[in-house]
Amino acid sequence: MAIVFIPTLLQSLTGGRASVEAGGATVREVIENLERSWPGIRDRLLEQDRLRPNISIAVDGEVTPMGLLEAVGANSEVHFVAAIKGGLAALLPWNSRP
Repeated sequence: MAIVFIPTLLQSLTGGRASVEAGGATVREVIENLERSWPGIRDRLLEQDRLRPNISIAVDGEVTPMGLLEAVGANSEVHFVAAIKGGLAALLPWNSRP
């Protein structure tokens, strides 16, 4: 089973656990299995059956563009990460500050 790292804000749903084990061949299946063990977690991760826009997924250390379709191995590590916006504007020359 994959090890799933639970964000601090969702740990109240997992009894305070920072990581749990969950089976599944894809991120979607992992979330469904998490929901069976920890009711309510799916609603905090998904919105209308899609990943919430403020959440990114990393599987085995790589942030995935595949989202819920990303493959998960039996020994994978899955992280749900709060998406961070911004950054590019600070790199543009007209946004530089002396």
